[in-house]
This record gives sequence, C-alpha cells and structure tokens, in this order.
Amino acid sequence: MPAVAGLAIRRLRAPADYPAMNAVANRCRMADGITFATSDEDFAEFYSHLSNCDPARDLFVVTVDDVVVGYARTEWSQEIAGEGALVHDVICFLDPAWTRRGIGQAMLATLEARVREIAEDEPGVPLRYLQTEVGDKAVGQEALLRDAGYEPVRYGFTMLRPNLDDQPDAPLPEGLEIRDVQPEHLRAIWEAEVEALRDHWGATEPTEAGYQQFLDDTSPEEVALWRVAWDGDQVAGQVRSYISETGNRRDGVERGWVERIMVRRPWRHRGLARALMAASFPLLRARGMTEGMLGVDAENPTGALRVYESVGFRAVGRDIVYRKRLG
Repeated sequence: MPAVAGLAIRRLRAPADYPAMNAVANRCRMADGITFATSDEDFAEFYSHLSNCDPARDLFVVTVDDVVVGYARTEWSQEIAGEGALVHDVICFLDPAWTRRGIGQAMLATLEARVREIAEDEPGVPLRYLQTEVGDKAVGQEALLRDAGYEPVRYGFTMLRPNLDDQPDAPLPEGLEIRDVQPEHLRAIWEAEVEALRDHWGATEPTEAGYQQFLDDTSPEEVALWRVAWDGDQVAGQVRSYISETGNRRDGVERGWVERIMVRRPWRHRGLARALMAASFPLLRARGMTEGMLGVDAENPTGALRVYESVGFRAVGRDIVYRKRLG
C-alpha cells in the first residue's frame, strides 16, 4: 500500500457506497473528457444486476479517512471471436484529486490479485487476458498500464454530429419497414443484435443473464427513441438512441447518443444503417436535442466508420483497449 495517511481498500458496502462511488466515476469521466455521466438511480440499478461479477468478492472500495475516493472491480466474459479467450475486465475509478500518489497502482494490483485467485480456482482455461479501456486524454492511466505490462490492442473513436438539423437523404431500403417497438419485440431485437455482433472484435457469448440485464436497462422513454427495421417477421437492423440527462446537465449540452447501431448480415450494404440513423435524428430533435454522439470501433469489419462519416459524424476523441496476458 502507498504511504497515504488514512488510506484503505475495503469491501463494498451496498447500497450505502453507491452515491459516493457514482460521484467519483462521474468526476473521473469529466477529467478524462468523457461526455457521459450516470445518475445515482441508474448507478444503483446497474450495480444491483451485475453479470459475471460477484460484488462481495470482485469489487473493492478505496477510502481516505473513511471517505470514498475510488473503487475497482473485475468482471469476466468469454470471447466467441478471435482467440476465444476468457477476458477479465479491470475497471478502476480514482478521484482526480487523489491521483499520482501510488493509489492507482495499488488498485490495479488488487484487481490483478483477485483475477489470479479466480484463475487458480478455475484451472484449465488455455488463454486469459486482463483488459481495460481508457480515453486518449487519460495520459496518466496509459502510463500506469504500460508500466504494469499492458499493451494497446484496439482503438475506437468517439464521434460527434454538431447539429441534428441537416437531415440526410437516406431512404429505407425497399421491402423493409420501421415499426414501433412493442414489449413482445424485445427478445427478437436482443437476439438480432447478438447475432449481428458475433463477427465483431471482442464479441462475447450471450447469456440469459445478459438478456435480463437488457430488459432491466430498457425504459419506455428510451424505447420511444429506437428505430428498428423489419423484413416480415425478421429484425433486419436497429439504432437504439438514448439521452443521458445527467451528462447533459453536467456538460451544459442537449446531446443524444445514437448507439447500438447494427445490421444483420443478409441486409448489409444496402444503406440500412444510414437510413436508421437518419430516421433517429427527428426523434432526438423532438426531445430538444441539438447534437448527436456515438462510439465506434476504428477497425469495425463492416465499414461503420465510413457510414457514420457519411451522415455527418466526425471523430472528436479516441479510446484505447489495453490487454495483458495472464500467465
């Protein structure tokens, strides 16, 4: 442990710790230029339904004189593409006021030790990686990861459309229709996304717990912003936009996130993604949004980056995925 007076790393006390943890996470995102924030309610809901993470054993809270200044957790996922590795995400948030004191290194070491315990209890897995993601403005985090043996393996972009007024000419392909989402559609929508993303880097094996998380995260207000295209009884593609009210208040913007963009293989290369994105803009405008934002894998195999640029999005930030093989 670093020589910081009053420093402690302890187990989670749920739900009492949640508001302070969320405040730390939002301060970290702001310091790193990440245009996203969560409300206390959304944070508590998320942490009440974690998948592949036991908060009693896989989550650690960092305090100084009993005040929460950070937290760290790990969760695992089984890749179905690429090397088929078991990936252990290491997720750390440390209040910017407490960086550069060795606390970040201690948090990372604590998580790595926990992952090694998991690996010892579950032998026979041929390939495991430790993985985390940082923005390109988080220079200190990048240095910490490199010093700990992590290497950059993948890049992504945050993209901005500075206005939503200029409507692209992007008609829906013939034979497809957009339908309002009904509760009975949700399973088909989730399964279609799982199928469409199977050939993407880092794709993981779907689980019933993942579907339940999808349902828990789905609100009528968000569903009203979704654009889902159907070909008969088949989901062909989707755009699931949402609005982060907490983030917008923090940043003083009216921003809608144009996300979860996918087209299933039989309907690709027909302009469907462009059409669904264009169809999303009026819905966001009607809710008072003036700009759009999204994230994209820089090496997306379907050429998504070019599609997003064609409807007015431009890269404004870069994200980096770091990995270290667990040996």
